[in-house]
Amino acid sequence: MARKTKEEALATRGRILDAAERVFQANGVSNTSLHNIALAAGVTRGAVYWHFKDKGDLFNAMLARVCLPMEETAAQGAPGKGQSALTALRAHLFGILERVAGDEQVRRVFEITTQKVEFVDELIAVRERRVQRRREHITALERLVRAAQAGGEVVAAASPRQVAIGLHALLDGLLQSWMLDPIGFDLRAVGGRAIDQHLAGLILGDSPTGGSSREGVGQRPR
Repeated sequence: MARKTKEEALATRGRILDAAERVFQANGVSNTSLHNIALAAGVTRGAVYWHFKDKGDLFNAMLARVCLPMEETAAQGAPGKGQSALTALRAHLFGILERVAGDEQVRRVFEITTQKVEFVDELIAVRERRVQRRREHITALERLVRAAQAGGEVVAAASPRQVAIGLHALLDGLLQSWMLDPIGFDLRAVGGRAIDQHLAGLILGDSPTGGSSREGVGQRPR
């Protein structure tokens, strides 16, 4: 048998991962075997084991291909040039809604990780990853809230950490609710209004510079 080229091996690996997404979504992770995935991918079980040592390894590789909502924290941790912290915070939250609503693969993998997996045995590490990503996202939100407070854009009785936890909980709740019933409401429209209403409760009527700090609230970011 001719030795596979690197390109062929990568193509096979990608086909296995594509199949894993479909089968995990349809059957759940605990009810899916590597044999099931091999059949769906049109490869032998040996080919699956050549690329992945077990189901946990395959699952983690599936996650690595897709940056799930609330995982892009490094680039979102500070406002861009000429951008206020409040505008950056709002754009970040709206951007997550857009990714889930508009990217089918992100939505599929997010559904698997939130609704189709039991965090037992080889998937315990996946739970630990989710907890770590949650903490990182809250920290990123906290930096933006703290910057907005320092700039006089928002005021809140709660600490920046508490505000960040509340924002994360609001966003996570919107995503989870919509994933359970996607036709129940428009994630972009309803989610956007909910975020704006929440942010409006933190905003001062007038900024120290004389401009309204409410600018942009109630409007979709361009």
